[in-house]
Amino acid sequence: MSIVIVGGNECMTRRYIDICGEYNCKAKVYPKMNGAFKGIGCPDLLVLFTNTISHKMVRFALSEMKGKNIKIARSHVSSAAALKNILEEHAAEVQYV
Repeated sequence: MSIVIVGGNECMTRRYIDICGEYNCKAKVYPKMNGAFKGIGCPDLLVLFTNTISHKMVRFALSEMKGKNIKIARSHVSSAAALKNILEEHAAEVQYV
């Protein structure tokens, strides 16, 4: 399962990738908007940590996903526990499908 995480804390980027690895998921993390952010691709799950990013960045990420069959999870908190809860919910769905 591929995951794109938008937002979160820059210092937690490596931790987010490690947590996703524990759930057998590959992750790309974009804690802030830059030139590479335009190449999001087509992940299975988009995670938006809404507290740490601007409205512009949320709108851009959602517009990139428009028209694609991608699940979107939003969380106001950008902690490791919040990411684990999201992954438990969504990674379990993929395993049983």
